[in-house]
Amino acid sequence: MIRFALAGRVSTEDLQDPATSRQWQRRRAEHLVAGSGEIVAEFFDVGQSRAVAWPRRPESARLLAALEDPGRGFDAVVGEPQRVFYDNQYGLTFPLFVHFDVPLWVPEVGGAIDPDSEAHTLIMSAYAAMSKAERRRIQIRVHASMAAQAELEGRFLGGRPPYGYRLIDAGPHPRPDLAALGARAHRLEPDPVTAPMVRRIFALRLAGNGAKRIANVLNAEGVLCPAARDPARNRHRDGQGWGPGTVLSLLSNPRYTGRQVWNKQSKSERLLDVHNVGLGTRTVSRWNPGEEWVYSQQAAHPAIVSAAEFRAAQTTPAVRGRPRTYLLRGLLRCGLCGRALEGAWNNGRANYRCTAWHAQEHVVDGKMRNVFVREDAVTAHLGTFLVRLLARPGVPFEEVDVPRGSAALVSACRDRRLTFTYDPMERALSTPDGAEEIVIRL
Repeated sequence: MIRFALAGRVSTEDLQDPATSRQWQRRRAEHLVAGSGEIVAEFFDVGQSRAVAWPRRPESARLLAALEDPGRGFDAVVGEPQRVFYDNQYGLTFPLFVHFDVPLWVPEVGGAIDPDSEAHTLIMSAYAAMSKAERRRIQIRVHASMAAQAELEGRFLGGRPPYGYRLIDAGPHPRPDLAALGARAHRLEPDPVTAPMVRRIFALRLAGNGAKRIANVLNAEGVLCPAARDPARNRHRDGQGWGPGTVLSLLSNPRYTGRQVWNKQSKSERLLDVHNVGLGTRTVSRWNPGEEWVYSQQAAHPAIVSAAEFRAAQTTPAVRGRPRTYLLRGLLRCGLCGRALEGAWNNGRANYRCTAWHAQEHVVDGKMRNVFVREDAVTAHLGTFLVRLLARPGVPFEEVDVPRGSAALVSACRDRRLTFTYDPMERALSTPDGAEEIVIRL
């Protein structure tokens, strides 16, 4: 009696029942091998797309490794070709079965594949191609259906609700079979807490404020960013505060006008290695051009801003204030994370801060440390730095000639390519001098 190993696969475990899929694949395999042997081992991948190459599927990779082991515990492999092979995978994998003398049984040929049979090769290649065509046909059908649902029905098609909205019940699910099981449809409704924040963000933008200034205003007022407001739906974000990117994405979201919008992003497959196509592809998301977005023909939910306000927010230029001079631009670095400090104008004077204050390096003694230093506090000590740098043995400090005035001191530092590191814990400024380091407390 032949000892068989079952090769199987099920993907999208959230929409399919892995147990049921495994059972019907095993039953079909048992029917094929009845009278010839029994199944003694299983290599069944769960949650793996058929487009993923065999070496990258956990159980399929384990099966390939077992082929090389003389004590593998099975004599042949049985499985569904459309479940386990896709596109060119049969041509890349079957030679290993032949090399290690492990027969591959499939129901489509009624037994073991004959490696010398042209008919068997054509049949298996056809099923691998059909597997790819089936997957592509499903993708096209689902894409067309969702586009129609968004455009004609304005249906909410899942995902995170935009900041400013919340989900509410919209009655039984449109599909009768799902409705019979108790499934409900949902739609968007303005959130009483965050919707006013969205209106304020648009108002700030229409007043001529840029994304960075808006983010600073919201952070200064302690307004929770989307990731902090709803961390369960934003586990991929750190929730540390508003940033320009968050503001820009909010201002460019047309769903705030009450229209349902779909197909803003799509998935495509890219080769993992252009020099080794056998490794298969990986799925990546990309933003689609605006002309490919699908808009609902009618309003699908209450608007937070009008269409005119939304259009104006895309075109209103940011109003710039009077020019400000930061003498130390490019000369200061953060003593915690090493990043360059950025100019920040507060209380009518120049200051410098680390915009990455929420980075892990800024956690000291369990607390998040901010890095902020005044320009005048630094320039007041530049003369001391230069004196210590220029002093030589036998030359008193008072005889060292250094320029006068903040601008001249900064210019001298630039000429010598000096950079300074500010340590907020010690309130100290340091700069290297050859093998030594000059440190001065502010």
